[in-house]
Amino acid sequence: MTAAAGPQGVKAGYIGMAQPVLFVHGAFCGGWAFDQFRQPFERAGYETHAPHLPFHERGSDLERLAQCSVSDFAAAIAHYAKGLGRPPVLVGHSMGGLVCQLAAAQTPCAGLILLGSSAPWGVMPTTLEEHGASFGLSLLGDYWRRTIPPDYRVARQSTLDRLPRDAARKIFARFVPESGRAIMETVQWWLDHAMASAAPVYRISCPILAIAGGQDRVNPTTTIRRLVGRFPKSQADYVPFDAMSHWLMGEEEWPQVAETALMWLVKKGIFADAAPPTTRRKPLQLFSWGFPPGA
Repeated sequence: MTAAAGPQGVKAGYIGMAQPVLFVHGAFCGGWAFDQFRQPFERAGYETHAPHLPFHERGSDLERLAQCSVSDFAAAIAHYAKGLGRPPVLVGHSMGGLVCQLAAAQTPCAGLILLGSSAPWGVMPTTLEEHGASFGLSLLGDYWRRTIPPDYRVARQSTLDRLPRDAARKIFARFVPESGRAIMETVQWWLDHAMASAAPVYRISCPILAIAGGQDRVNPTTTIRRLVGRFPKSQADYVPFDAMSHWLMGEEEWPQVAETALMWLVKKGIFADAAPPTTRRKPLQLFSWGFPPGA
C-alpha cells in the first residue's frame, strides 16, 4: 500500500489503522521476553506483536533449528512484517536487534529500535569480554553444525546479572536451545564467508534508535556506538543507560527504556493512530515462516 504523508506525520492511506510495533527477541529466548515491555506501547495505542523466531517454541525440532541461519530469522520477520497492513516499527533485543537490521534491509519499516543489539558483519568487537565470548565458543568445537543449549552460569553472568536470583531463575527456565549457526554468524561473523549477518547501510532507510546498557558485557556501549556510527547522524540516535546491563526490557529501569522509545517515536512522527486503551495483540507463534510444510 502506498500513501501520501498527511498532517502530523500520519499517512493518509493508513488513517484508522493502528501503527504496528513488532518485537524481536534475542538468542535462546522467545516472544515472551517482551510480555512486560510491550505493555506501555499498547497503552499508548500501538498494535504490538511479539512472535517467536522459527523453532524457538519449547519442543521444536532441534535438527531444523540447527540449520537456521540468522538470515532465515530475518526473512521470517520480514515476511511477518509484510502482512501487517502498514510498515511496522521493529524493536529488537540482542541478536534480535541484528535480525531487525537484516529485516529492515528487506522490507519497508517505519522505524528501528535496537536494545543492546548485536552488530552486523564487519563491525569489530571492542572489548575483552567480547573476545572472551568468541574464544569460549571456539572451545565448543564445530558448534555451528548443531544447536547450543542454554547455560545458566553464562546467562547469570552476562545477561541476567542485574536481576534478583529468583527472577533470573524464573526467566532462565523459559530459555530454549539456539542455532549454533546463527550464533556463529552473529558472534564470530568473520568465519562466515557467506556474510549472512551483513546489513548494508544504504538498504536501511528508516530512522534508528539504539539503546545500550552501560554495564552490558554482551554488546557493550563501545560496540553499539560503532554500529550507530555506520549511519548518517540525522538517521540514527544513540541513548545509553549507564546503570543497566543486557536485559534492557526487564531490569529495574525498563520503564524508562520504554518511555525513551515511546518519546522517540513521537519525536519522529511515528504515532499510534489509535486511542488507548484500544489495543490489539496478534498470535505469539511465528510457526516456521520461510520453511515449507513438512520440510
